[in-house]
Amino acid sequence: MAQQQVAAKKQQDLQLQYTTYKNTLQQIAQKIGDVEQEAEEHKLVLETLEPLPADRKCFRMINGVLVERTVQDVVPALKTNAEGLKKVLNDLVKQYQNKQEELDKWKKKNNVQVVQS
Repeated sequence: MAQQQVAAKKQQDLQLQYTTYKNTLQQIAQKIGDVEQEAEEHKLVLETLEPLPADRKCFRMINGVLVERTVQDVVPALKTNAEGLKKVLNDLVKQYQNKQEELDKWKKKNNVQVVQS
C-alpha cells in the first residue's frame, strides 16, 4: 500500500513538473508573438515614413504622451527600436529552444510519455 502511495506521489510530481515546463514554454511563445507584432508595427511605420520629406511633421507616442516631431527625428529612433526588438526576438527564440531541449531531456530522463486525452 505504501508503495502505491509513493508511486502516485512520484506521478503527481512528474505531472507538476511537466505542467510547469509547458506553461513556461507557452509564456515564452506568447512573448515571442508580442515582440513579433511590435516589430511588424515598427517595420510598417518605417516603410510609411521613409519616402516622406525629412522636415515633415509627424507624431510619436512616448510613454502615453503624443509628441510632435519631424520625420528626421523619428526615423532613427524607430530604426534603433526595431533593431532592439530583433535582438530581443532572437534571444526569446533561443530561450524557447533551450527550454524545449531541457523538456525533451527531462522527458527522456524520467521516461515520460505524453498521452493526449
